[in-house]
Amino acid sequence: MPDLFDNWILPSVLPVGAVLFDLLFLLMAISIEAYCFHSRLKFDKKTSIFYAISINLFSSVIGWVVFFMIEPVLPLQLKSELINFVFFNSFKTPNTQTLIILTAFIIFFGTFIVKLFLLRLFSLALNEELGKKTEEPQPLERQKWRYMGKAKLVSNNLVSTMLIANSLSYSAITLVLLIRMK
Repeated sequence: MPDLFDNWILPSVLPVGAVLFDLLFLLMAISIEAYCFHSRLKFDKKTSIFYAISINLFSSVIGWVVFFMIEPVLPLQLKSELINFVFFNSFKTPNTQTLIILTAFIIFFGTFIVKLFLLRLFSLALNEELGKKTEEPQPLERQKWRYMGKAKLVSNNLVSTMLIANSLSYSAITLVLLIRMK
């Protein structure tokens, strides 16, 4: 297998439009997901913005690294279509749109899993209790069952919040892309 970094060269043309749209998408996703964290997980505004910025920046970097690892092994036709879309905002063949839709679903769920993992990692690293409320002590047996049920509820709340936040941010990004195409 050829080494991916053998022919590493700097690009002679920089896709400024793609970089600026990526920055716009990051800002949109951060604001939408911070609002979801604040309203659903009951974080204060500063904490929800911190989590949204951290999660989106890390997932964006991970996404670009994966893209730059996959791009050299793409077939020539797909590379041509990708370059045509990035620079000219159009496709050569209509079959590419089906592949784009499939890729968008894969990217959505991949990003969701990465963001959920990062949110749990950051919350554990910062010793945050995600949505947990303190209660008065109860008898040991009832307390154990209630804690197990509540831990599952918190986990489900975290997953559903991340899914809603990711869905809202991807919907807003898709709307901007559709407006851009017109």
